[in-house]
Amino acid sequence: MSYIKLDKSQLVNLEYTLTKELLRTNRSGTYSCTTLNFCNTRKYHGLLVVAQPNIDKHRHVLLSSMDETVIQHGEQFNLGVHKYPGTFSPKGHKYIIDFETDPIPKHVYRVGGVILKKKIIFSTHEDRVLIKYSLIDANSPTIIRVSPYLAFRSVHSLSKANMWANTKYTEIDHGVSFKLYEGYTPLYFQVSKVVDYVHMPDWYNNIEYPKELERGYEGHEDLFVPGYFEFPISKGEDVIISVGTQPTNPKRLKHLFTHEIRTKTPRNTFENCLTNSAQQFFAYFNEQKYLIAGFPWFDCKLRDTFIALPGLTLTSNDFASFRQVINPLTEIMQGPHFSKLCRSYTDYSADTSLWFIRALQLATEMTSETAADIWNNYGEVIKKILYGYRNNESPSVVMRDDGLLSVRPEFQANTWMDAFIDGRAVTPRAGMTVETNALWYNAIMFAIEASNAARDITFSEDWKDLQNKIPVSFKSVFWDKARGYLADNAGDFHTDWSVRPNMIFAAALPYNPISEKIRQLVIELVKTKLLTPRGLRTLSPDDPSYKGHYKGNEQQRNLAYHQGTVYPWLMGAYSDAYLRTYRQSGLYHIEQLYKGFDETILEHAIGSISEVYDGDPPHRGSGCISMATSVAEILRMKHIIDKYKEEEK
Repeated sequence: MSYIKLDKSQLVNLEYTLTKELLRTNRSGTYSCTTLNFCNTRKYHGLLVVAQPNIDKHRHVLLSSMDETVIQHGEQFNLGVHKYPGTFSPKGHKYIIDFETDPIPKHVYRVGGVILKKKIIFSTHEDRVLIKYSLIDANSPTIIRVSPYLAFRSVHSLSKANMWANTKYTEIDHGVSFKLYEGYTPLYFQVSKVVDYVHMPDWYNNIEYPKELERGYEGHEDLFVPGYFEFPISKGEDVIISVGTQPTNPKRLKHLFTHEIRTKTPRNTFENCLTNSAQQFFAYFNEQKYLIAGFPWFDCKLRDTFIALPGLTLTSNDFASFRQVINPLTEIMQGPHFSKLCRSYTDYSADTSLWFIRALQLATEMTSETAADIWNNYGEVIKKILYGYRNNESPSVVMRDDGLLSVRPEFQANTWMDAFIDGRAVTPRAGMTVETNALWYNAIMFAIEASNAARDITFSEDWKDLQNKIPVSFKSVFWDKARGYLADNAGDFHTDWSVRPNMIFAAALPYNPISEKIRQLVIELVKTKLLTPRGLRTLSPDDPSYKGHYKGNEQQRNLAYHQGTVYPWLMGAYSDAYLRTYRQSGLYHIEQLYKGFDETILEHAIGSISEVYDGDPPHRGSGCISMATSVAEILRMKHIIDKYKEEEK
């Protein structure tokens, strides 16, 4: 029985199913995403969303949706669902009687005496979606009609009816192809049996995307429907439709479908759902493996790559993928900073390179790699980063005389709290930030450990002064005994004492610059003020600037993004800090938090974890429906729990 299963009362409830989204990806970054009943509610939704290298190399919606119609005795029953202003038409959701996801999404429809099963699978290595129709039961001859809705536009824009679209089609083996505009990849529709294609080109206008309207964007689109495929189907028969950017052999579609199913991780447990979701973030660009930060709108983000990579790979002993992502990045650095492989861009943030060193450190904690191995393979890169910061080679960060790192005033949103409104940082953090300096000290100490293990004594001797200086400076700048917690940010003329989660990293990292007593006080404050079942709040509810809900237009959302909104990925650091301090006596608390995420599997993206959640109960999921850092750190959370359980034996 599937781990993820819904009953009929839930499936026919539009209010319920429109909040649940299905996501599938392949290794080129192509994805398929829509709601549980196939009614698109975002401009980012589509059954085939593919990068277009001849246009802008970004993802474009080619196939928006497919409407099926069951025909018996000349009577038509449309299974599709579309939102128009003030109404839904057609209302095919009322025919859904069953849904499950193991190992791939399966919908079952009942129309009178007809029971039709629909399965969708995404090709791992091709930009191709396969849709399989199986007639389970029927009392009389049955015909299926399938109508494609085409967009051919960027995920960030909307299409409108126009006279320039190429409304013609080209016949191919067992199907047809379409190419609405120059520069686009043609879209090939092929069927596993001989079918009729009827060309009836038309525009379906003013389809509404309520999620875009909620987010303050334009939310109405015109989609082109070129015609329809029609075929008889017998009881017990399977018919497969392939939609891809390359033609295939239609006689092999059933074999291809079966092969793809065998490659999928079963979603029969919570952990397997996360493991399956983890695989969806990996893609290739110019034959180099990289990480997509989140679906459906993020691309690669270097900080997120280094934070997420250990949880997405090392929890399943996949050190090969870890190296495949990290190694090419080390070859295109600008001073102590990294550049993106998938886009021409250097990340000058204060902390990204330090997260890279933390990822290497986690490799020694989670795999058989030793500190000496890491130094032998990555020592030169580590030195480039640390010496780059120390020698002030970074355009965004300077090292002060006391050994702490300070973000230059012109880089006010240079950490992970990087929201802007009208060019101004929502949470300005120029100066010394608590987590950056905790990462800095930890990176230095790990480098000393690794260099000593590899018998590179020269390096450790050169860093002894900072090794001793930073803990003293850190306490002097960030600690206030009367308040009993660490400042979030400190500059020459101002110290920000907002209660934020960044202080947890000073307690979580293996090498931390604070005493055990301070660690305990930090943990208890975070637990009291910031901890929720979905992660840590970014600001205490006691703060006048606290925003309990992440919603509204872009400005409203940016105001809330780091002002109380909850981030699941912070659970990894919280678990590290809690169990490093309380060890086995803290296991029950952390394990209960981990188990609580089981509920998220049926929220937002089915089988995955959202980017953010509301700070106020019931902590509604929002942002990206599937986020690499969220999935990764909850997987790592389980790894941390298992490690301490093993020590308990």
